[in-house]
Amino acid sequence: MRLPQGHHLAYCTNVHRGETWAETLAALEQHVLPLRRRVAPGEPYAIGLRLGHRAAAELAVPAVRDAFRRWLDAHGCYVFTINGFPYGSFHGTRVKEQVYAPDWATPERLAYTQGLFTLLADLLPPGVDGSVSTVPASFKGFIAADPARRPAIFRQLTACARFLADLAARTGRDLHLGLEPEPLCLLETTEETVAFFAEWREREPAVDREGLCRFVGVNYDCCHLAVEFEEPAAALERLRAAGLRLSKLHLSSALRVPATAEGRAALAPFAEPVYLHQVVVGRPEDGTVRRRYVDLPDALADARSPEPGEEWRVHFHVPLHAAPGAPFADTRDHLLGALDWLRAHPGACTHLEMETYTWEVLPPALRLPLGEQLAREYAWTLGALAERGLARPGAGAALWGESR
Repeated sequence: MRLPQGHHLAYCTNVHRGETWAETLAALEQHVLPLRRRVAPGEPYAIGLRLGHRAAAELAVPAVRDAFRRWLDAHGCYVFTINGFPYGSFHGTRVKEQVYAPDWATPERLAYTQGLFTLLADLLPPGVDGSVSTVPASFKGFIAADPARRPAIFRQLTACARFLADLAARTGRDLHLGLEPEPLCLLETTEETVAFFAEWREREPAVDREGLCRFVGVNYDCCHLAVEFEEPAAALERLRAAGLRLSKLHLSSALRVPATAEGRAALAPFAEPVYLHQVVVGRPEDGTVRRRYVDLPDALADARSPEPGEEWRVHFHVPLHAAPGAPFADTRDHLLGALDWLRAHPGACTHLEMETYTWEVLPPALRLPLGEQLAREYAWTLGALAERGLARPGAGAALWGESR
C-alpha cells in the first residue's frame, strides 16, 4: 500500500509455496486477494512478489506477462519489489545454505536477476521505483572453499549494475538491487557491508566512473542485523555515511533467549530441517559478539558453559504481532529503532516489506491460520508506522478488531 510520506508497504509472498508461475499466481489469488480486501479496501494494494527462476522465466513470456498486468489492474494491485533471493525451491524441502546458491560469482545469478528487473520495469506503475533483493553476495563457507569466487562476484555485480543503468535509461525507471546482509554470509555486518562496497569500487574502477553505485545498494533486514547485535540507528547511519543506497527495509524480527539451560531446552523445537538458523552469541548490554554458529543444531550441540549475561540470537523469523513467550524474547526493539531512524530520514528508503516466511516451520504454539497471521502483522506494522507519522493515524486498528 502507499503510505502518506511516499513509502510503499507490502508483505513478501515468499511465505507461500510456488515454484512455477501457475503456482505463484494461484497463491496470489488464494491469499493476497482476501487479505487485500481486509487491509486496503478501495486503495491500491502493493505486492512484494517472490519469483524463483522457473516462475520468472514463465512470466517472461509476453502473453503471460500481459495477462498478469491485466490481473493487477483488475484487482487494484501493483508490484514495486521482487524478492530475488531464493533462486530455487524455498518450501517443503531442505533449503539450508543452498538458499545462497547460485551466488553472485555465477552467471546463473546474474541472468536470473537481470530477468527479474526486466519484468519489474514492465510491471511498475508510473512514478514508482523498483527494487529486487538478493543474496549477500555469497555464503562465507562457499568463499572459504573457493577464494576465486570473490573477484568473480565483483565482476558480476558490475555487469548487473551496467545492465540496470541501460534498462533505466531505456525505460525511464528508477531501478535498484539490494544485497541483503545475513549472518555467516559474505556480507554479514554493516561494517563488512561498507568494506565490501569499498572493495568493489577499488577493484572495479568503472563503478565510480560510470556512476553504477546508485543501482546497487543494501536491503536492510532487521532480523539479520539484530542477530548480529547491531544497534539500528548506528547501523543505518553507517550505511548512509558510506554513500550506500538503502534499497529496501525488511520489517522482521528474530528469536532471542538467555544462554541458560532452560533457554537451550526451549530452543529444541525450533531446530528444523528446512531453513538455516544461524546463531550469534553475545552480550546485549554492550553489543559484543562472542561466537557464531552456522545453524541452530550446531549451537545446541556445543556443551560449553555460558558466561554471565550472554544471550543467544537466532536467525529464525518470528511473528511481528506477538511475543514468542517465556523464556524467549524477540528483536522487535531493533525493528522499532529502525522505524525511528526512518521517521528522522523519511526519504532514505521508500520500500518497506514485512518478511516472516517461517509460518510452516513455526512451533504449533506460535501458529495461526496464515491469513490471520498476515492480517495481524499488517495491524502491528501499520500501528508502529502510525505512531511515527509514517502511516495514517489509527492505521491497523480495524484489523486488530477483526482479528480478535
